[in-house]
Formats: sequence, C-alpha cells, structure tokens
Amino acid sequence: MQYGPEFQDTSASLSETLRQLIGNIHGPSVTLRQLMHRIGEQGLLLVCAVAALPFLIPVSIPGVSTVFGAAIILISIAITLNRMPWLPRRILDRPLDTEKLLPALQKGASLVSRLDRYLKPRMTAFTTGTAINRLNGLAITLAGILLMFPLGLIPFSNTLPGIAILLLAAGILQRDGAIVLGGHVFNVITIVYFAALAYAAFSAGQGLASFFS
Repeated sequence: MQYGPEFQDTSASLSETLRQLIGNIHGPSVTLRQLMHRIGEQGLLLVCAVAALPFLIPVSIPGVSTVFGAAIILISIAITLNRMPWLPRRILDRPLDTEKLLPALQKGASLVSRLDRYLKPRMTAFTTGTAINRLNGLAITLAGILLMFPLGLIPFSNTLPGIAILLLAAGILQRDGAIVLGGHVFNVITIVYFAALAYAAFSAGQGLASFFS
C-alpha cells in the first residue's frame, strides 16, 4: 500500500476511481477494513479522500464521524511519519450501514467530479519533498481532528474540514499545489469558524449570567 512522503500520480481521474470503489460496495454493511482492502495499492491518501466524502453533504450517518474521522487522523499521522498506519480493530471492523452510507458517498463523488476539471499538475513545490509532504500530512491530521469536534448539528462544522481533507488528499495525489493550498485555506477557515462559534457561545453564556444575576 502506498505511503510515505513521496506519492505517485494517478492515471484515472479521482472521481472515476471513487465511483469504481463505490460501485464495488455490496451487502447490508461495510467496514473500513473492507474499504481499505478494495483500495489496495492506490494508497492511503485515497482512503482519506473516500472518508471525507460523507461530510461534504449535510447528512448525519451514525458511526461514520467516529470511524472515518479516527481513520483520517491515524492515516495522516502515518503519512507524516513515513510509516504504515496502525488502526484499532474497533475502527477497522465497525459495520457501517451501506443503505445510508452509499448515497452519501455517491453524492460526494458527484461533487468531486466537478473538482476533477480543475485538477492538474502545477505549483509542484507544494506537493513534493519530504518536508512539504509531512507538512501536508499534518494539515490532514489537523482537519481530521477538527472533523471529530462534537459539533455535528451545527451547519458546516463537518463540511469545512471535510473539504480541507478532500482538497489536500486530491491535490497531493494529482500533484496540484494550488488545490493543496486550497486545503490549507479551508483549515484556516474552519479554525476561524470554530473560534467564532466559541466566542458566540461564551458571549451568550455571559449574557445569560448577567440576566439571572
């Protein structure tokens, strides 16, 4: 399985690869272990891209945030450290309802097809070299942590870091530095958004405290 600070280009488009993977999902449930087995040598970054798809649309699927969020964090840490990832069995083998998961993956892949037209090798200084790819790996880790914040009912709290993960993974896979930079930008936007939410919650709490005091 592909890992480490150097990544190979993919011959097929990202959306085509994702659709092929999604088309091979059958049965009432699927596990992360099965998905990773089907992805095979296409790489760890593709796992991150697949795991980000359900968060691109405002649909809550029980268990997905925990399984996919943890997988993104552990895989991106492995990429940063140039090692194969370690994933706990309860993450790898937790069954996910395909009836709910597949529509989310398919809609996510449709959104990725719009991204495909913009993906091309450019600004490769942001996608090559040990230091840069470790920095990008850390950025995916950060987005995975933001993704797992318990804010699922708040609009865009999962979508923003999901977009960051997808852009970072797709950009590295296709050696598109501009898309990678877009992923970093979405990380910053997510942090600012979360900070604004925290400030609003704090201000509301102060207002209530003043009201009742």
